[in-house]
Amino acid sequence: MYKYRPVRFYVTVFALTWAFWFAAAIVGHNAPESGAIMLLMLLGLFVPSITALCTVMSSKNAALKRDLRLKFTGLFRAKPLNVVIAIFAFGAVIAVSILLSTFFGQSFDQFSFVDDFSFAGGGAAALLTIILAAFLEELGWRGYAEDSIAFYCSWWKESIIFGAVWALWHLPLFFIPGTYHYNILQESPWYMLNFFVSILPLGFIVTWVYVKNGRSLFASIIFHFFVNLLQEKIAMTNTTKCVETFVLIIAAVIVVALNRDLFFETRHIGRLLPEENM
Repeated sequence: MYKYRPVRFYVTVFALTWAFWFAAAIVGHNAPESGAIMLLMLLGLFVPSITALCTVMSSKNAALKRDLRLKFTGLFRAKPLNVVIAIFAFGAVIAVSILLSTFFGQSFDQFSFVDDFSFAGGGAAALLTIILAAFLEELGWRGYAEDSIAFYCSWWKESIIFGAVWALWHLPLFFIPGTYHYNILQESPWYMLNFFVSILPLGFIVTWVYVKNGRSLFASIIFHFFVNLLQEKIAMTNTTKCVETFVLIIAAVIVVALNRDLFFETRHIGRLLPEENM
């Protein structure tokens, strides 16, 4: 039976990603116009997916390899209605957040789309980055990382652990000039803190989408893409994004309450690869 190795995986991912991204931060502060910044950022973005692929393909375990292949190509695992519900639910989170933000002096004009993206490059390059981020992150996180934790505990505990690790993984981005993360840190350290806190409830929601859709990579990529796109294109202020964090917490509580068996069952522990137990 294959045993997942989460510590080795996450140490590798953090070491390589942070090496590339902190190098990008150094270059960005010394040569802000250098093309090396984008290259280093892309290399860091590739790390989770490449690490997952290398881990699976070097495992010599046929069940693990087949599971990854089916998660990516087995579109039958994804339930379109569940994906659509998740996307609309996240849209509702944004709408409620904007409405509540008006009590804190924010404008109804936030119910509109911005012309471009918030980070350097803009236009088609920024859109491509969002698509790549969704694909590459999900291939890494859902391809191996999330399962490596859930193999040893409930999806409830896994969501807490993964949410915290996922949030921390973004840390170097706050020091790379031109990124969304760098921009909000320059505006206020509280916005940086809000980003980290917001990832925790979001972790429960992405786990729900992943498991509810039969651990489908396709469903997770679609949801991740729309989350990033809506966060970028809806004209929300950073103050409203702080409100959004509280709404996300409520949404996560509702998702867990309505899916208690999914989050708290332990039947899957040690059995994520059912072929091995036949």
